Amino acid sequence: MRWPDFLNLRRLEGRIVALFLALLLVVQLLNLALINEGIGRNARASVAEELEAGERILVQLIEEDNEQRGLVADLLQSDYGLRQLVAAGIQGEELRGMLQDVFTNLSARGDASFIGYADDSFKLVTATDPIAAKVAPLLRGVTRQQQGRTQSQLLLVGGKAYQVVVARMRAAGLGGWIFTGFEMKSDQLQELKRIVRIQGVLLAQSAAGQWQVLSTVLDATATARAVQALPTLSATDRTVQTFHLELEGEQFQARLQPLDHGGDTDKSVAVLLLRSVDEALAPYRRLQWMLLGLSVAGVLLFAIGAVLTARRITGPVKALASEAHRLGQGDYARPVERPSSDEIGDLAEAFEAMRQGIRSREEEVNRLAFWDPLTDLPNREQFHQALARRMAESEVRFSLLMLNLDRFKHVNDVLGRAFGDRLLRAVADRLQHLLKDEVRLTARVGGDEFVLLIEGAGATRAETICKRIQRDFERALSIDDQTVDLSAGMGVALYPQHGRDPMLLLARAELAMHAAKRGQSGCEVYAPSMDAASQESLSLLSELRHAIDAGELRLFLQPKVDLHAQKISGAEALVRWQHPSRGLVPPMAFIPFAEQTGFIRQITAWVLQASAQAWMSLQREGLALPISVNLSTRDLMDQDLPIKVADLVAGVPPPALCLEITESAIMDDPQRALQTLEQLHALGFKLSIDDFGTGYSSLAYLKQLSVDELKIDRSFVMNMERDIDDAKIVRSTIELAHNLGLSVVAEGLETGKQWTLLQTLGCDQGQGYALSRPMPAEQFAQWLRDWQPPDLGDARASTILAGL
Repeated sequence: MRWPDFLNLRRLEGRIVALFLALLLVVQLLNLALINEGIGRNARASVAEELEAGERILVQLIEEDNEQRGLVADLLQSDYGLRQLVAAGIQGEELRGMLQDVFTNLSARGDASFIGYADDSFKLVTATDPIAAKVAPLLRGVTRQQQGRTQSQLLLVGGKAYQVVVARMRAAGLGGWIFTGFEMKSDQLQELKRIVRIQGVLLAQSAAGQWQVLSTVLDATATARAVQALPTLSATDRTVQTFHLELEGEQFQARLQPLDHGGDTDKSVAVLLLRSVDEALAPYRRLQWMLLGLSVAGVLLFAIGAVLTARRITGPVKALASEAHRLGQGDYARPVERPSSDEIGDLAEAFEAMRQGIRSREEEVNRLAFWDPLTDLPNREQFHQALARRMAESEVRFSLLMLNLDRFKHVNDVLGRAFGDRLLRAVADRLQHLLKDEVRLTARVGGDEFVLLIEGAGATRAETICKRIQRDFERALSIDDQTVDLSAGMGVALYPQHGRDPMLLLARAELAMHAAKRGQSGCEVYAPSMDAASQESLSLLSELRHAIDAGELRLFLQPKVDLHAQKISGAEALVRWQHPSRGLVPPMAFIPFAEQTGFIRQITAWVLQASAQAWMSLQREGLALPISVNLSTRDLMDQDLPIKVADLVAGVPPPALCLEITESAIMDDPQRALQTLEQLHALGFKLSIDDFGTGYSSLAYLKQLSVDELKIDRSFVMNMERDIDDAKIVRSTIELAHNLGLSVVAEGLETGKQWTLLQTLGCDQGQGYALSRPMPAEQFAQWLRDWQPPDLGDARASTILAGL
C-alpha cells in the first residue's frame, strides 16, 4: 500500500507537514509542561500555606482545651465536700484519703488522666494515678513558665505525652498545687482533620533517633510508612522541616514541627502534619483536561493547514519534477511554463532555460555523434546504424566499399594538418559528385578512411566502381598551389554473402582493403583466406602478450670482437621466443608483426631488463662487457623513452649499454629522433646506428646525431670478398665514420679473409658467425672463458685490396 505523500517522510510534502507538526507539538508540550509546572507549584505553595495555618489551628485547639481544663482548679475551690473537711479540721492521712476521694470523683467528671495535689515544695500529697508521682517534681518548671490563674505544659512522661494544667490551691485556706493531666490522644488531630483536612501524627524521638508514635489519625500502614520517611531531629533543633512523601499511591506534602515539652527532655516531641497534594490538585484536573483538548484540536487544525500549505508548495514542485522527467526522456519540444511569480516560478524559468540549453547542446551532440564535422559526411556510428536498418529492411544484395588513402600521413606530416584536412574535404566532395547516382550512403569512418554503401551491387559492379574511383584519382588534386597525387586501397564486402551483421561486414571490407594496400592491387573483394590471416595475427598478438607474462622469451647474446686487439669487446642482445608448441621461434617470425602492432615496446622493455640482469651477472664473475640493445621505430617515437630506459636498467652504469637505432627509424621523424637521442646521450648511454647504408639518411642529419658508432650492414660485408663495389662502400663508410669521430662495427663477419680485410681497412669491431652464433645468455660467460682468437695466417686479402 502506498502512503499519501503527506504521511511519507521521504517526500517533501511529508517532511514539511512533519516539520510544522513537530514545531507545534514542541510548543504545545512546552506550554502544557509549563502550565502543569505552574499548577503544581501553586498547589504545593497552597498546601504549604495550609500546613502552616493547620499548625496554628492545632496550637489554638490545644490552648482552648487547656483553658477548659484549667476550670478543674475552680471546681476544686468550690467543692462543698472539700470545704467541709477543712472546716472540720481534718489533717494527715485522713485528709489525704478525703482528697483522694474528691480527686477521683472530679477525674471521672472532667475526663482527666490523673489529678494530684502537691504541697508548696512540689511534694505529692495525693493523686488519682501513680504517674502523678513522676509529674509532681516537674511542676516547678511549669509554674515558672507562665503567670496567671492556671499554667499548662506538655510533658513527656512514661512514653506518653500529657497536657498538664497546674493551679494554686486556695480553697479553705489550703496551700500547695493542684494539677491535672490529660493524655494527648487524637482528639485535637481529629478536629484539625475535620476543619482543614490536614492529617497529623504526634511523635516522640528517642536520643538514638528512633521515632515513637504518640497519637495519629492515620491507619497503621500509612503511619508506619510516614515514620520511615521522617528525618532525624536533635534535641535542641526547633527548625520546621517540610518534605514530600507518598502514602498508598497518594502524594503528600509534610510539615514536621518540633514542640516544646517537659519531662523526658532527652527526647524530642514533634507533630507531623500531612496534606494531600493530589487532593489539592484535583480542582485543577478539569482545567488541565480542557487545555489538553484545546491543544489536540489545535494540532489537528494545524495539521490540516500544514497539509494544505505543503501541497501548495509541493504541487508546483511535482509539476516541475514531471517536466524534468519529460526532459530526461529527451522531449525538448514543449516549453516549461512558469506557474507563478514566486521562487517556484523562478525555478520553472530556470528549467526552461535549461531545456533550451540542453536542446541546443543535444542537437550539437547529435551532430557530433553522427556526423563528421570535417567533411559533413555521416560518421562511423551513423553509418553503422544505417547499415543495421538496411539489413533489417530487406534481403536485397548490396556492397560495402571501404577506401583508405595512400601516403596521407606523409602529406599530413610534410604539408601540415590543416592541408590534410582540406585534402580530406576535397576527397569527400569528389566521391559524392562522382558516385551520387550509384551510392546510397557515403561516410567517413576514420582518419583517411571512407566507406560507401552501393545498393544492388555484386562483386563485378563493385569492382567497376573501384576502377572509376581509381581513374578519377589519377587527376591530381590542387590545393593552394600544391599538387597532390591521389591513390587509395579499396576493399569490397558483399551482402549477404560475406555477412549479415553490420560489424562483421565492415570488418571484412576492412580486411579486403588492407589486403589491397599490402598487394598494391588497388581493389580487392573479401575472401575467407583473409579472415584466416587476420585470425592468425590476432592469435599471434595474444600469444605474444602471454609469452612475456609466462616467461617464454629468452635472451641470446652474440659476441663482438676487437679486430685489432683480437679480444671480445662486447655483445649484442637478441630475443628468441620459446613457444610451448611451436618450439624456438626466430625473431623474423614475430618481430615485424610486433613492430606493426606496437607490441614491440613491451618486447624492448623486456630485452632491456634482461640485458641489465645479464650484465650484472657477468660483472659478478669479473667478465662485464658492453651489451648492445636494438630500439625500434616505435620506441624512438616515444617521448618518454629516456625515462623508461633509465628506470628499466636501474643499477647498471649507462656506458655499459649501447642502444642501436636503424637508419630508417631515424629518418621517419628526424627532429623527434634527434631530440630523443640527445636525451639518451645526456644520460650516458652509448648510441649506435644499425644497418648503416641500407636507408636514405642525410649526412646533414648524421653529423647532428649524438651517436658513438656505425654498424655496417651485413649485406655489404658478406659480399665484399667477391664484389669490389661492396668493398668500396665498406671502405668509404669506415673512413666517413672515423672522420666523424665514430667507431665502426661490421656485421656479417663469417670468414678469416673478411676479418683480415676489415682489419686492413681500419674497421674497429666485427660481429658474425666467424666468432659465434647467438647463444643463450646463461652460456655466454663460459664461452668467454673458453674463447681463443682464430689463426688468420692463411687469410689473404691482397686481391681485393689491389682493386681498391
